Amino acid sequence: MKTTLAALLFAATAASSAMAQSTPVGLWRNVDDKTGEVKAEISIAETGGGLSGRIEKALGKDAKPGAVCSECSDDRKDKPMVGLDIIRGGKKAEGKDVWEGGKILDPENGKEYRASFTPIEGGKKLQVRGYLGPFWRTQTWNRVQ
Repeated sequence: MKTTLAALLFAATAASSAMAQSTPVGLWRNVDDKTGEVKAEISIAETGGGLSGRIEKALGKDAKPGAVCSECSDDRKDKPMVGLDIIRGGKKAEGKDVWEGGKILDPENGKEYRASFTPIEGGKKLQVRGYLGPFWRTQTWNRVQ
């Protein structure tokens, strides 16, 4: 009886861990798709309005302490890079493991793109795709937590 109960608890815990991993919510290291360099750690949370994500730590080799988003043109202009909201919106598409309808900011050029977020490899990685018209750019981020 104890063995059966322990097995059920283990299965429930494993299933909930797997479910938690198939979401973009968590802490991620973004990797530049052009250079392969790790640029930052970004935390993504799910709020009532969809996803929100902010830069937690700048990791790029040229990261400067106290850097601000001088290229931003909205409410994020001249705000510190660390703590900067770069993901706004995005909800899970019905019947798919993809979050769509949000926007992502590239703080290096100040441009905001339509975005989709797809957990891959069992949630260990996140495919982040930014769209501008018919063109897109994809990065694969690695889960930290």
